[in-house]
Amino acid sequence: MNMAWKEMKKNKARFLLLGSIVFLLSLMTFILSGLSEGLSEDNVSLVKQMPDKTFHLNAGAEGCYAQSTIPSTEAESGIFAFSIQMGTMTGEQEEKHTVAFFSSNEPEQVQQVGDGEVILDSSLKKEGLSEGEWIQTPLLKEPLRIAGFTDHKRFNHSPVALLNESTYQRMTGLKEWQVLVASDEKNTTELRPFSKQEFLTTIPSYQAEQTTLTMIVWFLVGISGLLFAVFFYMMNVQKVGMYGILKALGLRTRTLFQMMWTQMGVLIVLSIVAASAVSLNLIHLLPEGTPYSLSVQTVLRLSLVFFIVGFAGSTLSAVQIRRIDPLTAIQRGDA
Repeated sequence: MNMAWKEMKKNKARFLLLGSIVFLLSLMTFILSGLSEGLSEDNVSLVKQMPDKTFHLNAGAEGCYAQSTIPSTEAESGIFAFSIQMGTMTGEQEEKHTVAFFSSNEPEQVQQVGDGEVILDSSLKKEGLSEGEWIQTPLLKEPLRIAGFTDHKRFNHSPVALLNESTYQRMTGLKEWQVLVASDEKNTTELRPFSKQEFLTTIPSYQAEQTTLTMIVWFLVGISGLLFAVFFYMMNVQKVGMYGILKALGLRTRTLFQMMWTQMGVLIVLSIVAASAVSLNLIHLLPEGTPYSLSVQTVLRLSLVFFIVGFAGSTLSAVQIRRIDPLTAIQRGDA
């Protein structure tokens, strides 16, 4: 431990450079994870708030909720059914908004919206709409009165408009539901079951966004591991003579490894702590409305991955320490 600290103090610039790179890589990874979680919430927060049960679509819909039609008779007592229709609406100030019209057979989900009324996501309140205002939509001849607002109801990056069953049926002309949510799989060839996560991946925008951002995050983690391997490999090559002398003095290979692991651990811990503090508080600096949401659990999970990758990369690069022959290393004269 003492030797590790002495070397880090002696080569401050070298270790500071590596720490800065690790800080930037981990910060970028945390920020991308925050954007991934934020975009996920902005895209499918409506679905994420639903029961963690089995989602059913019509077997002929080929995994597309918009093409699924399930007779209302399938929605037995205790089975949650819902439908979503993308559309536009115009307020009294003639401003146009894209919304996701949503209805279900569960009063709690639609908050007992009255006939001819609509409850909107609170993001539309910030855009100038107010309770009691009347809105128009091309999908329905009659106007709808805004009965109130609700929080965190988003779908397909659009605010959700909650309607009761009768209003939704007049809007779409359909009496069928699109999705059933049940405790168990329904034994019928006409319905195809999905887990909640599988259902989320059937939403094209969600799948494309999350796959792309996840690949970038893990690519950065891989670069970090490679960076540690290259850095410590170059350091070990430069210190072959010193290692030879230490071995000749009776220092065990395990002790040399512990010295390297101590240096690696200090660099990662300090860099990740700094990156975590910045990324968790970044929401206060970003413009309002930016889809950014980073949880402490995500930061801890990624920090553990960074530590494991750094440990593996530095250890792999230090295998050469075992092969150092004290006499040969001393004769090279590069101590």
